[in-house]
Amino acid sequence: MPFKPKELPDVNKPKTKAQRVWGTVLSYLIITIGTLIIAVGIYFFKFPNHFSVGGVSSLAVLLAELIPAVSESQIMSIANIALLIVALIVFGKHFAIKTIYSTVLLSAATLVFERVWPISAPITDQKFLELILTIGGIAIGSAILFSQGASSGGTDVIAMIIKKFSGADIGTALLISDAFMAIASGFVFPDHPEICLYSIVGLVLKSFIVDNVIDGFNRNKYFIIVTNKEKEACEYIHNFLHRGATISKCIGSYSGEEKSMITTVLNRTQAGMLKKFLKETDPTAFTVITNSSDIVGKGFRIVS
Repeated sequence: MPFKPKELPDVNKPKTKAQRVWGTVLSYLIITIGTLIIAVGIYFFKFPNHFSVGGVSSLAVLLAELIPAVSESQIMSIANIALLIVALIVFGKHFAIKTIYSTVLLSAATLVFERVWPISAPITDQKFLELILTIGGIAIGSAILFSQGASSGGTDVIAMIIKKFSGADIGTALLISDAFMAIASGFVFPDHPEICLYSIVGLVLKSFIVDNVIDGFNRNKYFIIVTNKEKEACEYIHNFLHRGATISKCIGSYSGEEKSMITTVLNRTQAGMLKKFLKETDPTAFTVITNSSDIVGKGFRIVS
């Protein structure tokens, strides 16, 4: 009996209204989760320790120390409004709407935390542990937002602008946009130089984690397949995985035998299906599979 794999949806087929609505709902659900993760990292670990690892929340930490009458949450809300206007001008309404939603939710969450769980001191006496929890929450949450074409506002907007016009990785752009506040913490808290040092370490870790988490979201599999059954393999890639492939003729250096070399890029689900297909239909095929997180083109990431 011929192998009949489960058919996947055609990525080039226009989406129905129901699919578009579900996609929007799912995107906002993911944004909500990412934003709440950031809120937990900021309120429970960043604010009590005065870490300045970037973002408007770091600006809030510094200004609240200089202006005790105003809370961190209030400063964060005011600064975010100004930067949201910039986001609307530079990136358009789709990015701005998602960012507005995330920013409002982030400000609301920190205000709720402030009322329900007031904190005046660090939760533990392990400062490095709390730095890791701060960075983990902010970096992972921010990466989730970036993957959905959104941000938490604040200096994330500045980082996105740097990325848009310089082509830098988002982690590098965050490092550039937030470095000032990490250094400024040394002047605002001169009696606690460890705050500045922790902030600088945290800022570097944050940029590293963001880039790696985003790479994880975007990761695809690049296949190089040397086979005598190029027709069967390409029909499977075209008809069942709905992807394209490139065929090149090649000659084995040892055997001198002419074969076909197929190259294609698939997501992780499709990659597993193709591996199973090759194992069952052409077990002698020589296959090289590598990870790639920077695929640009139809069916993958589109860069304007």
